[in-house]
Amino acid sequence: MKRELSNAKNVPAPRGGYSQAVKIEDFKTLLFISGQIPVSDDDKVPETFEDQARLVWRNIDAQLKAAGMAKADLVKVTTFLSDRHHATANREIRSDYLGTIAPAMSVVIASIFDEKWLLEVEAIAAR
Repeated sequence: MKRELSNAKNVPAPRGGYSQAVKIEDFKTLLFISGQIPVSDDDKVPETFEDQARLVWRNIDAQLKAAGMAKADLVKVTTFLSDRHHATANREIRSDYLGTIAPAMSVVIASIFDEKWLLEVEAIAAR
């Protein structure tokens, strides 16, 4: 698969480890990951934002692995935060998970389905 990260020069530079656009060509598999929520497989929701965010990324990782893919295959990530005050912690935890991988990304402040959930993350991967 050919993957090209793009950051046009006549728009604001990305802030925080993402690309303005990701162009993919010659891919064989496209995976759409529904919004992953901060609920463990034994139906528990961590109390802190940090623990919830780490769990969400573990859940995304599990979905990727179940499809025979890896985080390096992520091309688009959308994060829904319940409160903008979680933005810094969100960015740090996301960066810990993604490292140098820089998919296209959006962060939206939203009312999330369950009031205990402080975030939800959906993603698209291609290989």
